[in-house]
Amino acid sequence: MRAHNCAAKVFRSVAPLLLIASLLVLYARPKNKSEANQTTVAAIFDDPLSLVLTPQTGDSRTDKEISRLQQQIRSGRNVQLWLEQLGWAFVAKARESFDPGFYKLAEECARCIEKRNPQSEEAMLLRAHVLQNLHRFKESETLARRLVQQRGLSFDYGLLGDALMEQGKLKDAVEAYQRMMNLKPDLHAYARAAHMRWLKGDLAGAIEAMQLAVGAASPLNAESAAWVNTRLAFYEFQAGQFQEAEQRCAFALTFQNNYPPALLLQGKMLLARNRSREAVHALQSAVKLNPLPEYLWTLAEALRAVGHENEASGIETQLRQRGAIADPRTLTLFLATRHESPETALRLAQAELNSRSDVFTHDALAWSLAGAGKLAEAYDEMQRALAEGTEDGRLFFHAAVIASNTGHASDADRWLRKANELSHLLLPSERNQLPHPTASDAKQQASLAPNPTKAFPPGRNTARKTQPQTKT
Repeated sequence: MRAHNCAAKVFRSVAPLLLIASLLVLYARPKNKSEANQTTVAAIFDDPLSLVLTPQTGDSRTDKEISRLQQQIRSGRNVQLWLEQLGWAFVAKARESFDPGFYKLAEECARCIEKRNPQSEEAMLLRAHVLQNLHRFKESETLARRLVQQRGLSFDYGLLGDALMEQGKLKDAVEAYQRMMNLKPDLHAYARAAHMRWLKGDLAGAIEAMQLAVGAASPLNAESAAWVNTRLAFYEFQAGQFQEAEQRCAFALTFQNNYPPALLLQGKMLLARNRSREAVHALQSAVKLNPLPEYLWTLAEALRAVGHENEASGIETQLRQRGAIADPRTLTLFLATRHESPETALRLAQAELNSRSDVFTHDALAWSLAGAGKLAEAYDEMQRALAEGTEDGRLFFHAAVIASNTGHASDADRWLRKANELSHLLLPSERNQLPHPTASDAKQQASLAPNPTKAFPPGRNTARKTQPQTKT
């Protein structure tokens, strides 16, 4: 990956945020302009409409829809309706481009609606969705509970379940998702059912539910179709169904070309099968589009596997520089795995736990505590990470190391055995830290036996099953 290409992509990805920032700078300038000009600038911030109507560049279907909705708003008819649709178009653009600036524009649309109708439930839903995606889960939960109480639509329950799940309140999240499923069994409900089953250790149930989500997908919503196919590919990869997972990943890319999550998963699967040069190619494409810490870490591992040490080190430098803002939890895991900056890793994990207390944040805190030499605390925290029964190679790897270092020999043996069974999910540097890094093929097959207690059953099957196919 060329550095200037990455820099150019980063510049383009933050365009909406730069727009807002530039207006802030303009507003903060010394008062050397006319009173009329100052009034004009102040009006920009008094009415967020000027922000959301700023013309957007791009020629994708979503970009064209944004332009169309902006023009409808300018016409002055049914403004509130078009503002709501524009807000969701910005959400779709944020998901496609992985640019959080579009979430801020969606929030400004909610603001516009609230200025016209302070009690608008549509604005409340839009704002809550934005807060959820900006990882402000407690605020999102508050709004979602109000929506559930006031109207109780399917998506209201889905949003509530999402906020609860991210805070580690899985029992309450299951109840919310079940209500969502009962009201409207569709792609969104099936996908949430799949993820909840996976979190509870039911891989077969997760695959079953995600197949329903895939069947309910439509090319008209390409990003959602790409996402559910990528998640199903991950479940198949965990189950050791490598060929099916590769085909499913390729199928995901037919919905949205160069879809970063699919490219990331492709890279991880190629690394697991020692096809490192192919992995580098997929991961460089993914990082160019979405340079988040998880992507950077995986690319660095692939580059190091093919002997490109200098490039790998450069990528890791970017990860250290950006990670605390972009994804502090992944940076925590990276630092603790590399045995560096233990105080920083622990501080980041503790801060993350204040807003996000799911099993993976407990795991990150446990791993950083171990790196800081606080082994007894690390062991206790690891038990919280394991409490829901989640089957994950990294989770078991951390549990094995911590149990071994705290003298819990039987626990260490148990978690090491499970980590070896799922070692294909680990990055090379993590596999190298396992006492037995090369598990036999038999051990690498994750159990597909269903969990006796499924998180919740799917609703009426309205989906059309689809078969994975290779991209032509």
